[in-house]
Amino acid sequence: MNYRKINNLTGWIIGAIATFVYLITMEPTVSFWDCGEFLATAQKLEVGHSPGAPLFMMLGRFFGMLAPTPDKVALYINGLSATMSGLTILFLFWTITYFAKRLLAKNEEQHSGYNTLLIMGSGIVGALAYTFSDTFWFSAVEAEVYATSSFFTALVFWAILKWEGIADQKYADRWLVFIAYMIGLSIGIHLLNLLTIPALAMVYYFKRHEVNRKGIIMTFVIGCVFLGLVQFGIIQGIPLLASKFELLFVNSFGLPHDIGAIFLILLFVGLLIYGLLWAKKKGNYLAHTTLLSFLFVFIGFLSYLAPLIRSRADVPIDMTNPDNAFRFLSYVNREQFGSQPILYGPTFASSVTEYATTGEIYDLVKKDGKESYEVIGKKQEPVFGDKTLFPRMWDGNDPSHVAFYKSYCNLSDGEAPSGADNMKYFLGYQLNWMWWRYLMWNYAGRQNDFEGQGDAKNGNWASGIKPIDQFFTGAGDADKMQDGYKNNPARNPLYFLPLILGILGIVFQFNAHKKDGFIVGLLFFFTGIAIAIYLNMPPNQPRERDYAFAGSTYAFAIWIGLGVLMVNQFFQRFIKGNVAAILSIALCILAVPTLMAKVEWNDHDRSQKTLARATAYNTLMSCEEGAILFTFGDNDTYPLWYLQEVEGIRTDVRIVNLSLLGIDWYVDQLSYKINKNDALPMIWKRSDYMGDAGNYTAYMKEDKIPEGQYINLLELCKYAIDPATKLQMQNGGEANRLPTKNASITSLSKDKLVQMGMISAADTDKIDNEVRFTINKDNLMKDDLALMNIIAGIASEGWKRPIYFGSGMGDSYLGLNDYLKLEGTVYRLVPFKYKPGMFPPSQDLGFVDVEKTKNLFLNKYIWGNANKKNVYFDEKNRIMFVSYRLSAARLAETLAAMNRSKEGIAVLDKVMENITEQSYYYDFTAIYVAMAYYRCGAFDKANALTKKIVKNADDDIAWINNLNDNFKESLYTDVRRDIQGIYMLLQSAQQAGDANGTKTLNDKFTQLQKLPIIQTVMQQQ
Repeated sequence: MNYRKINNLTGWIIGAIATFVYLITMEPTVSFWDCGEFLATAQKLEVGHSPGAPLFMMLGRFFGMLAPTPDKVALYINGLSATMSGLTILFLFWTITYFAKRLLAKNEEQHSGYNTLLIMGSGIVGALAYTFSDTFWFSAVEAEVYATSSFFTALVFWAILKWEGIADQKYADRWLVFIAYMIGLSIGIHLLNLLTIPALAMVYYFKRHEVNRKGIIMTFVIGCVFLGLVQFGIIQGIPLLASKFELLFVNSFGLPHDIGAIFLILLFVGLLIYGLLWAKKKGNYLAHTTLLSFLFVFIGFLSYLAPLIRSRADVPIDMTNPDNAFRFLSYVNREQFGSQPILYGPTFASSVTEYATTGEIYDLVKKDGKESYEVIGKKQEPVFGDKTLFPRMWDGNDPSHVAFYKSYCNLSDGEAPSGADNMKYFLGYQLNWMWWRYLMWNYAGRQNDFEGQGDAKNGNWASGIKPIDQFFTGAGDADKMQDGYKNNPARNPLYFLPLILGILGIVFQFNAHKKDGFIVGLLFFFTGIAIAIYLNMPPNQPRERDYAFAGSTYAFAIWIGLGVLMVNQFFQRFIKGNVAAILSIALCILAVPTLMAKVEWNDHDRSQKTLARATAYNTLMSCEEGAILFTFGDNDTYPLWYLQEVEGIRTDVRIVNLSLLGIDWYVDQLSYKINKNDALPMIWKRSDYMGDAGNYTAYMKEDKIPEGQYINLLELCKYAIDPATKLQMQNGGEANRLPTKNASITSLSKDKLVQMGMISAADTDKIDNEVRFTINKDNLMKDDLALMNIIAGIASEGWKRPIYFGSGMGDSYLGLNDYLKLEGTVYRLVPFKYKPGMFPPSQDLGFVDVEKTKNLFLNKYIWGNANKKNVYFDEKNRIMFVSYRLSAARLAETLAAMNRSKEGIAVLDKVMENITEQSYYYDFTAIYVAMAYYRCGAFDKANALTKKIVKNADDDIAWINNLNDNFKESLYTDVRRDIQGIYMLLQSAQQAGDANGTKTLNDKFTQLQKLPIIQTVMQQQ
């Protein structure tokens, strides 16, 4: 069998192995984060969040069509990611063997069995190392864009090498056109693929030109220019020009909308065709190929017509509503998410001198049968008085970011960061913590799955070689940490072996073939360090961002494969021929991909995890018919979208994402029916919230309103949008005005409350059905005013539609806390509250619907297989368990106060059985379950749980106490939480009358109080 057949066959085998691994470990249903949105938008061809992934959406639709039943759609679309990931491994294998062949066999005559064996071994080791790498494996088993994005990265990088190998043959340059088309298509997946362009340019230069330093620099610049032309010329430039032509053709020429955009596209294509004909006539081959490539990039980019078309159908998920040229421009530009400075700009301490108008916001309107684009607002950006080069600590809008910046560089209040401070943050946080740490996770080892911010306890890389780990990360002995850390399934020691092999590969390639080493290095740089520079990430990210740097781990996997050649070179000193080659390959396979698969399988196997679907199902089942459910953030919202749009479950519930409620297009979409849920009643008109309208409402007390007077919320909403009450702002705009924060809401009679099933007749004398509250904010944003409008509208219609809030929304309840009724794990807004003393004292919101909540916990809720001991739930998954523990504990305490302790114990037992210790170890959140057991008189169960909680807290304190002073001080908050938790348990045992539990806890608390670290922490409190 010749080399080509061996290479092809081996590649397909390795790709098949990877695909099989991903198929058997992928999640069988929806996952958290963006996956629910992608599944929903794929299944019904809807519009996902900006800048969209239309090609992924269409590919997902194809795979979803293969599903036999709606509940299997997620499985099949997850299979798309698994398949694309397997193909990524296939092209990675061929990429590695290409480079290995150039190092060992310069021509076909040198393809000896020995060389072929080493080349295949290199490809196998490198490809399988990436197969089992942490970041890539995570994305390969869920319905996210990153797996398909990686496929396009692997494909175009392999394709340029394919071109290089046959560049002297006739028609070889059609591979360049193919690459251009793939890059154009990849825009419809994710923009990360564009970062391959500089490396592709360098391959072209090395093959077609005489190499010198000036040429290398010029090619690098040209590659960056081409990258910019695609990003800013095609992706953003064409939509920008289309909006300009639209404005001209519609407003000036009186033509229907779309004519201007169509004219621009035809003009652009016409110019490209003219350029092609001119280049062919002149015999300018380079210009012809370049123009042809840009044409095919543009053809690939046309996948973006899908969200434009589907948005006009007013689909249920219609993010940014890109149904005209101006909204489409906002969509592809990601205007919703703002921007960050890169090379020059403000720091967090820079003051705003003014707000500059950078453009106008247009909306397409139709009046008297005629269409036009009307200005509904201004695009304004702050102008800063103080700017600096390379601003890394730039975000002054988020107080937590500012606090982190100051702490990181020891800055005092009012002190601006210097250039050295910015560089310290860049090197220490953005490069080390937010890139290098991720590379080390993949190829050195991982400490645990807790998201960290630079402390010794959470989210570090950890090789498993303790002295080295402690020296570089400050981490103590992991074997002495509390259970959730010590036995964390994501604790994956790799002992630096993949990293070392990759470094050997770098050395070998650069020594033997510098050009190839430079090409791979360029890919590594642009998909790693360059991304860190461009993203300019602020601290305290909501999740780990390792997926953004998957391209650099891909490039490093090439070097891991080539490292086999270096190992073989070493063994050849002692053992000659094929024996040394076989030994080298076998050793590398065992030391790298086999080790990686062994230690990482348990935390990447999601084949039995169904938690995201379970939490969404439980949330929807907690709501009454026709409910309005307010959610917050991705994980609270996207799984619900999946259940409704894909499986068709509880489509009567209207989901309102508070994270989007401050955006005009989202508020606008609330005014029409979706699926089985009706439009929301709101007081304001479209002109009251579109564009700049309603962005800001300031509290300014009206002297005519007496101190104790409460104004109906309906009237407050009308007052706020009244043109006569507007306030003039410094930037020339207008703001709404709120004359008082004391509000009332139209309620219902007690008989009506009973009739509607909101309360039992026996409880009517225990409630106060007059709704009065104080708005808990001085300044309201558009989302607050929208919420007020919805509540006022529902109340004015007689509370016919239930209003629910997800848990954990901070101050998003507007001050209506007393009127929230806990039903399962969600809160229902009701027009009454219980009189004082009717429920046990609680720091939680409102009161509990005992019967409904008990029935939900005991009979309705599903648990996502958390009752099993071998299913792994990472930190972001475990957070979803918290509401179950807290709500069950609150229900049990309420039942105990009603002399129904046995029922309370049954609820607690249900939660303990279905959220096992292996699923979620007993941390601070389990304290509330133990306290509820004490309250219900189940002392044995309380003490058994308390023993484990205290052991974890005790281990945590001891571990922190053994750190060096700098790392120890950063974890004082954890120590404080541990000791407070033990004290809370002690108080509960005392109040419940459990003498044995009280004595044990008191002894432990007294013992801990003597520790210097506890005394220091308590003094700082």
